[in-house]
Formats: sequence, C-alpha cells, structure tokens
Amino acid sequence: MVKPGPPVVLPLPALGDLLATAVVVALPMRVRFRGIAVREAMLFRGPAGWGEFSPFIEYGDEEASAWLAAGIEAAWLGPPPAVRDAVEVNATVPAVPASQVAGVLARFPGARTAKVKVAERGQSLRDDIERVAAVRDLVDLVRVDANGGWRVDQAVAAIGQLGELEYVEQPCATVEELAQVRRRVSAPVAADESIRKADDPLRVVAAGAADIAVVKVAPLGGMRRVLELAEQIPLPIVVSSALDTAVGIGAGVAAAAALPGLDHACGLGTGALFADDVTADPPAPRASMLTPTAVIVADPPLAAPDRELWWRQRLARCHALLATPGRHQS
Repeated sequence: MVKPGPPVVLPLPALGDLLATAVVVALPMRVRFRGIAVREAMLFRGPAGWGEFSPFIEYGDEEASAWLAAGIEAAWLGPPPAVRDAVEVNATVPAVPASQVAGVLARFPGARTAKVKVAERGQSLRDDIERVAAVRDLVDLVRVDANGGWRVDQAVAAIGQLGELEYVEQPCATVEELAQVRRRVSAPVAADESIRKADDPLRVVAAGAADIAVVKVAPLGGMRRVLELAEQIPLPIVVSSALDTAVGIGAGVAAAAALPGLDHACGLGTGALFADDVTADPPAPRASMLTPTAVIVADPPLAAPDRELWWRQRLARCHALLATPGRHQS
C-alpha cells in the first residue's frame, strides 16, 4: 500500500542552499479563484532547475512539507522520463457569473474541455446551472468541481440538473459520501481531496467511491510520487494544478507526460488565470496542448518584505520536518 506523505528526496539540500536562491512572488489573478486575488509562492533554484514551494496560506506545516518535497524534487532531480510529447489541458472556469464565461474561455483558445467550479459559498444552484450552460455553449466537454461543497442529497439533485457531464469532481467531502453519490448518479465521479488529503490515498478505490483520480504534484510530494500512486490506483488519472506558477505547472506537465496512460485532459491550464507570472513567456496551451518545457524564472513580481520573511520562516519549519530521521522511506 502507498504510504502517505512526500517521497524521499536524497540528498535533502541544506536549508541555506534553498534560501540562497529563494524568491517570494506575488502574482495577481485576473479573477478570484479559490478566494484568492493574489497568489503567493516561493521559488528556489537547484542543479536541475527551478522548484516551487506554494502551499496555500491556511495549510499547516505538516501538510505544507509535501509541497516543499515536490519543489526540491523539481530543482534537484528534475522531471522523470516522458512517454509523450504533449499533454492536453482543459480550460478552467471559476465561479463567475454566466455573463463572464465567454471572457474567461477566451483565454483558453482551442480548449475542447472545460472544468467549471460549482458549489461556491454564497452562490445558488441556479448560478451553477447558468454558468455550466454558458460553458456548454462554447466547449464540447464539461466537467464540474464542487470541492466537497455538497452533501449527498444536494449533490444528487445538482448533478441531475447540470446536464451531461464528463465527470463530477469531489462532489462531497468524505469518501463515504462520494460512494453514495456514485451509486445514485449516472455521471462519473472523480476524487481529488479524498486522495491528496487522505491518510490512505487508496481508500477511495476500496470504497468504490470514484471512477477517476485527480492528482496534484505539489500536495502529493512530487512528480515521482504521482507516478508511484498512479501505479497502484486502478483508475484513470487526471493531473491537475494547485494554482501553481509556471514553475509548478511545468512539474505537472512533466508528471502527466510521464504517465503510462492519459485518457482525459489535465487541469494544467490555470496559468491563464494569472495577470502576471514568474516568467515573461509562461507555458501557454496551443490547440489545448502543453509540451514539457523547462521554465526559467525572470523578473517576477516580488512579494513585500514582510511576506518574504513569512515564507522563509515557513520553509525553514517544513525543511526541519523533512529532515526528521525516519520520516520517509527510500
């Protein structure tokens, strides 16, 4: 069984080596996403390139340490060998009014699949229905992501009114609820948080709770961790972004390019949601495809000094956790 937590990264760089090249960026969003208007991230450079450390602000150090392991893997080990030259990506539509959908999708030219955020706090099912309908008018395949925002009966009712869907991502918070929803709806169910936040990522399989596994490189602890997990989850895999900068997106594309099978578009087009990124030429999908590319950080928008200090202290705490003897297995 796959054990939770980040993989071993050997050798673990010294804290000083990480901090020596570290920069903290503050990237403005075109539209609020996940409640975020400015995305903060720490970047550092190693012998294999750039790595990203960007756990969301509210995450504790234990959870955040997996994100640090992923950044170290990218910067010190680099990507695993690719088995494909390009990865299809979906458009991502935040919980915007239906009238703004066309403007959002215009930033994803050629996208054949769109993921639509639903079950946003303060909004109604009617808002979701109208948003999804507006997306369906412009894109062939529609998937929705509720981020665990519904209870079982709410999910069943909502899915029944949203029309044909490629799949419904994390309709409810718990594995048990996902299993109940899956038995009651015709749309496939995808698990995200129930995999990357679980003590046992394979529990969704044992419970018959999902048809598709959505995985994210940083929260799982790295590209190789994604490949390891994919070997043991007998479900189609979708690699998605954790609202990464171009550096993190590069790691996501590399992981997706290394998967033995890839049947669905990946959620790695979220760079289009940034008004500015960490490089002047961030990876951009062409005909809905992204190619594995090394990202060179250049003149990114920097965070304020107090925020830089906050991130440096956070990195130090997470580094100490990764350095704890016996924490990981090789």
